[in-house]
Parts: sequence; C-alpha cells; structure tokens
Amino acid sequence: MDNFTFYAPTYFDFGRNAEEHVGSLIRRFGGKKVLLHYGGGSIKKSGLYDKVVKCLDDEGISYGELGGVKPNPRSGLVYEGIEMCCKEGYDFILAVGGGSTIDSAKAIAAGSCYDGDFWDFYTKKAVIEKALPVGTILTIAAAGSEGSTNTVITNETTGVKTGAGSDLLRPKFSILNPELTCTLPPYQTAAGATDIMIHICERYFSNTEEVEITDRLCEAVLKTMIHETPRVIEDPHNYEARANIMWAGMLAHNNVCGVGRVQDWASHHIEHELSALYDVTHGAGLAVIAPAWMRHVLRINPHKLVQFAERVWDVPPQEGDGAEEETALLGIERFEAFLRSIGMPLTFAEIGAEAKDIDRLTEKLLAGKETEGNYVKLRAEDVKSIYRSVCEDRS
Repeated sequence: MDNFTFYAPTYFDFGRNAEEHVGSLIRRFGGKKVLLHYGGGSIKKSGLYDKVVKCLDDEGISYGELGGVKPNPRSGLVYEGIEMCCKEGYDFILAVGGGSTIDSAKAIAAGSCYDGDFWDFYTKKAVIEKALPVGTILTIAAAGSEGSTNTVITNETTGVKTGAGSDLLRPKFSILNPELTCTLPPYQTAAGATDIMIHICERYFSNTEEVEITDRLCEAVLKTMIHETPRVIEDPHNYEARANIMWAGMLAHNNVCGVGRVQDWASHHIEHELSALYDVTHGAGLAVIAPAWMRHVLRINPHKLVQFAERVWDVPPQEGDGAEEETALLGIERFEAFLRSIGMPLTFAEIGAEAKDIDRLTEKLLAGKETEGNYVKLRAEDVKSIYRSVCEDRS
C-alpha cells in the first residue's frame, strides 16, 4: 500500500425527508445569499423545488436561481453562473439534482473566486486555491459528486470533456433522500448504477500490491450493486434497495475505496470522448467501454481480472492451460450479461457512435500525451482496438 492522505469533511444528511433540513444546513455552513442551481423541470414537477424554496424562505435566506443544467454539463452555463455570483454576491451554491448539476455548481464555485478563465483549472494551467462553498440535494445515485473532489465539464467551444479536482470542491453538506430517486426511469437508474460500478473498477484495477482492505471494500460495493440494481429495476419504489445504491454511489467516488493505490481511469477517459462527441449518457457509454477495456488488457495483465471474476462474479477457478485467461473471461462475460440484464448497451451501434470517428476520438483522448491509463498503459493503437471491438455486434 502506498502512502496517502485522506480528507473528506462533507456532512451527510441521509434518509426520508432529509431535504427539509436544507435551510438550517446552509445557515450552519455560513450561507447568507444562495445561488440555487438545478437542471430541467423535474424538480418542479416533483414538488422538490417548492419544498427547497420554502426551507430557504423559512430561514430568511435570500437566493437567486440558475436552471438549465444538461447531462454532460456545459461550459456556457458555468460562465453564466460565475457572472451571476460575481454580480449578485452569492456566497453559497446549492445544487439540486444529479452529478451534472453538482459538477456544474463546483465549476461555478471555483470560477467565481478566480480572476481568469475557469477552464484553466480543467487544462491544468491553474490550481484551485479558493472556491465558494457548495451544498447538494441529490436526486440520482450515479456520479458520486456529492462526496467527491471532482467536477467534469464539456467545453462547448472545443468539444473537450475533462475534469478538475480539489479538496476545496468537496461539498460542505450533501442531503441524500433515497425517495427522491424513486421516480427515475429504469434506463437512468441502470446508467447510474453502471457509473457507480465503474468508479469502483477504476480504483480496483491497480498494480499496487498488498491493498487487501481497499480491494475488499471495492468488492463489497460491487456485490451490493449486483444485488440491488435488479431489485430497483423491478420495483422502482423499493426504498431499501434505493438507499443501498445511493450510499454505494457516494462510497464509490469519495475515494475511501481508492486510497493507497495507483488508480486507472482509462475507461472513463475513453468514454468521455464518446459523450463529448455524441452526447451519450455517461453510464451507458461506460457500459460499452469498460468490458471492452477488460477484454483488451486481459492478455497483457490478467491478475486483477482473475480476482475480479472469482471474488465479484463467483467464477470458480478454471484448470489447465490458459486457466487464468479463461477464468477472467468468464468474469467479463458475467459482467456483460449483468449489464444487458439491466438494459445497458454494449456496442457503438446502440449508442449512436460510428467507426468512422475512431481516429478522431483517439486523437482527442491522447492530445499532448502518449498513453492513457495505469493498469495497462494504452497507446493509440490500443485505444483504437478497444473502440473497434465494440463496433461488432455482441448481443
């Protein structure tokens, strides 16, 4: 296990009706004038918007609002939010929604305290040194942004989708009421579950040795998702299953499962190019890419894939020549079957991606660098091979 530091100060308020505490929590963390940030009309249709506004009014907290966040959040709305914060003097940002809304809020929070272009943080030209405090009310279990340091934004001018991160971006508080996720369509639920699982896989597939504790934590989250996801697909109002998934989503990305080890992140970065170009649902794109990545790296570095098969998917150890590869392949096949069973895609065709764009996707991914990922260092031809492999029908 490698040396590490771990700082995770977010206050979590979990359970039924937890959103009713939002006003007092904003007060507790120093907010006096709040930018309420959200996506489309779903929080108004559900009544959540009215409930939040009432809580703010009851606490005497003034607020403005900025809606319109879309999946794969865009830079244009971030610039608008930064301008609003600077002009109106907002001292706290409340994100009500899923990972896209929270990521957008974090970008606004950092950009509002910076004299330059907020995109400098995403191109690594600048380091986040100050940010407005952010609080969240989560409405979809997926991205884990409610407990993480990270934010991912798509630049509308360049088409680049990339991330920035800082401990300063961890939310001051996050409100997690599983009931708020019960009205999600099955596809969104499944895509969110896939994102959670791949957040774990990016940490799990590591060459760092003697990390049994975090290996076992990763495996526990994955086993939980395998058990609970079909239950909520079958019964969307299963509160207990929703609750387990919601907490799993936080654990998957606040990095408690990833400390002390070199992480991979190739699958996420390869997928980011798909969602940037085609506006694919992120979890669905990951369902296409992650198993293909596993198949590709298997022939180079099988060890962790064998462990994944045996411990996560209960594949019995195979015997004879090629036993390791056979065991690992059975695990990957069970993973793919699981993704199919919850309605996720596995091919380019299913997400509207095209083989003719593979060179372009690869060039953007590797711009300014020679390799991607850490479990296996992928060069351009490796990335193209992964993309090409999902152009085939694997139904």
